Amino acid sequence: MLSQRFSDNYLSLAVIISSAAWGLYWFPLRAVENIGISGSWSVVFINACPLIVLIPIFIFNYKKLASNFKENILAAIMIGFAFSFYGYSLLESSIIRATLLFYLSPLWSTVIGVIWLNEKFTQSRILSICLGLAGLFLLLSQNDSISNPLNIGDLCAVLSGVFWSVGGSLLKKYPNGSIISLTTFLYIATTLISLAFATLFYKAAMPDIEIIKTAFPTALLWSTFILAPGFIVLFLASKILYPGRIGILMMSEVIVAIISASILVPEETMAIVQWVGAIGIILAAIVEIFFGNTSSESQTIR
Repeated sequence: MLSQRFSDNYLSLAVIISSAAWGLYWFPLRAVENIGISGSWSVVFINACPLIVLIPIFIFNYKKLASNFKENILAAIMIGFAFSFYGYSLLESSIIRATLLFYLSPLWSTVIGVIWLNEKFTQSRILSICLGLAGLFLLLSQNDSISNPLNIGDLCAVLSGVFWSVGGSLLKKYPNGSIISLTTFLYIATTLISLAFATLFYKAAMPDIEIIKTAFPTALLWSTFILAPGFIVLFLASKILYPGRIGILMMSEVIVAIISASILVPEETMAIVQWVGAIGIILAAIVEIFFGNTSSESQTIR
């Protein structure tokens, strides 16, 4: 029992660190963009790098890792859309707004869980949804008036949270997939989806090979050795730790994103009313995390 407690504590610490790393996801995206790769291609580049490591591992262990193939593919596609939309939201909107709008995902998970997984629609979940929507309303205000509608980056952040919730619900319904196969499919899906966005929606030309060579070390370090392992840790934790505990630990992502953006990108400021909206969104997530989960055996990664 004592060794299990120590194991859980170390895993909890790993979740905090991994989530905090994802709070800095905006940094390599903008760093690669500053080197000379356009924003749309920076999302492709960052998410393609982990495949250098993941694909060989998957190929050499195909028979062992190919279990629950269909479920892994579907969840990976949903989370791939989430990663792609989130990347573009960090480039098109302010970092703080994008992070907070993405963090509405517990609300969408609640709705999906009630409709699809037959979970109970409790009073606490109604409160969570009301807090989240009120926070969204205030966050999208400008100064002291509600006059700043969703821009394309904000919309990407909201869609990212929706797709993340769908992917998380699939993982909850089919929890026995391989971590490596899911992560491999996820990054393949994210790369292909973001590639489609870059070429078809943004119509951006492929970066020059010399610029790619210059940006490659930054992208490889962040995406392959910091962000991808972080996702693996979160997926592993979802199989061991109680979902409510994971959810509250993952708030380190929001804290790090807000603090880092406030320090490193000081021009991205928010009015007081918007900060009130941010608090509403965070409170909505806390209510859902502590009171919305009706079963301690639920499995989710968000």
